[in-house]
Amino acid sequence: MSGPVARADVAKGAGLAALARLGALVEVVAQPAYTWLFGIATYGLYTVLWAIVNIVENIVDLSMTQALQRIVPAVDEADAHAAVRFALLVSVLPAAALALLATLAADPIAGLLSAAPADRATLPRAIALFAWALPLWTFVEVATSAARARRAFGPEIRLRIFWEQVARLGFAVGFFALGVQSLGLILAHLASLTLTALLAARLLARYYDPGLLLRARAAPGLRRELLGSGLALLPSALSRRLFNDLPPVLLNLLLPGAPGATAAGLFGIARKIASVPLIVRQAFHYVLAPLATAQAAHDRAGMAAIYGFATRLSIALVVPLAALLILVAADILSVFAPEAAAALPVLVILVLGRAGEAVVGPATPVVEMTGHRILPLVNSLIGLALWAGIGLWLVPAMGATGMAVAVSIGTVAIAWAATIELRLSDGLAAFDAAALKTLAAALIAVALLWGLGALPVPAPARALLLFAAFWPLTWGALRWGLPPEDRAALGRTGRRLRLA
Repeated sequence: MSGPVARADVAKGAGLAALARLGALVEVVAQPAYTWLFGIATYGLYTVLWAIVNIVENIVDLSMTQALQRIVPAVDEADAHAAVRFALLVSVLPAAALALLATLAADPIAGLLSAAPADRATLPRAIALFAWALPLWTFVEVATSAARARRAFGPEIRLRIFWEQVARLGFAVGFFALGVQSLGLILAHLASLTLTALLAARLLARYYDPGLLLRARAAPGLRRELLGSGLALLPSALSRRLFNDLPPVLLNLLLPGAPGATAAGLFGIARKIASVPLIVRQAFHYVLAPLATAQAAHDRAGMAAIYGFATRLSIALVVPLAALLILVAADILSVFAPEAAAALPVLVILVLGRAGEAVVGPATPVVEMTGHRILPLVNSLIGLALWAGIGLWLVPAMGATGMAVAVSIGTVAIAWAATIELRLSDGLAAFDAAALKTLAAALIAVALLWGLGALPVPAPARALLLFAAFWPLTWGALRWGLPPEDRAALGRTGRRLRLA
């Protein structure tokens, strides 16, 4: 059984996990290249296919990714290996079967999707090929989650940044140079994902004994615990995935032909840029899952310190970052193909939603790992109900902008519901006096950024000025917003930045 968890454990793990999640930032940088090389309609179709794979993966893995975080830190070595083996079997094998079915049914599936005329002829072939991203991605997700369950957050960096994103961009440029148009992004994604899966297998062998993984058999009680935990967490995990990936799919299905593919592409562009603040939230989500389990097993009362630290650090980082993205949103979109300018209101709304999630800290993973199993389901139902109701009200009149409003309100509701539950169950407050001080410091940084943005400066110079000012202002939010014990927990990084 693991020992108590300190603030330094959270800081170190979150820093490494954030580096791993910088793959999302690389993808944001790569997006303009994809739209210029292949066009927004083709990029939108690719976005829809990848969204469908992500949604199906979240269903087929039965939330084994989260269940391993809950169970592996609390069992012995034999059961840990048995749990990982069982998780891989019950997720990857069904994913491969579904990929085969999708390949065989590529033609009827293609008839359901909207595409530009240039992409329509190759759409069945694209579906047949891209279906095999499902078992590859399922294996990567389960294997890397097994490593995270060992508190190994750093090794994902190479997978998530280089092989998953940088290599994809390189393959995309290569296929375009060879004259591959409609299928270029599909083939680039599959090539990079294959490399990622191979490295994920190496990562798994690094933290688990391969021979024991092949031999270990999960006892009936362990299988029931894994399936029970996974199924209980499935609605929460699926709702997060639906909020991220279902909107472009719905836009594609609702609008015929090229407009449907283009609308999906615009929403996909806005969603990816808005995911930059999510790097911070996901870093704490990944880290707090196994650490909260370990701390709860040792001393549940000790969760207050790590939860409060993670919340304050999240506020200090995300609030200024969200403000920066909103202020330079138009400048960011200007580097895409010209049609991307229409995504501006969608981008601003989604960034506000991400900020609303982040300011309450990592309440969701703490509830998932230490709370009653029914709570993630309740939270998911609340969020999905708000999304559906507001979406039905706003989307007919506002289109993608209405979808962004509905998605943002639903995701924020899930995060805030978890904070209320933690307050009632463990007395953990998202906004205590220390957190309010951090929020005040972050808002001062936002006000200064806003003032600089109002200066009569040409657009490119204004964006560079805001970007340059963001770093010292965020440093100030950390230096004067965090209490001394939080800054000390940042260790060597904090000392180098002179925060301590």
